[in-house]
Amino acid sequence: MTDSEEIRVVRGNPTPDELAAIVSVIEAMTAEIEGTKARAQARAASAWRLSQRPIRTPIIRGMTRWRGFS
Repeated sequence: MTDSEEIRVVRGNPTPDELAAIVSVIEAMTAEIEGTKARAQARAASAWRLSQRPIRTPIIRGMTRWRGFS
């Protein structure tokens, strides 16, 4: 969290330790959400990759009737 963000207590009178605990939980949740978003963006295929499609299936020697060229 940056210094410009603030947390306002609307009810009760928390101790400094309780405030520190809730701030650390909120920061951890925020970091986890940002990490999840970053991983999702890294996994997403680019438009270039999505536009490509194989011309044909690859020829694998021994797995098909392919014997070579003569």
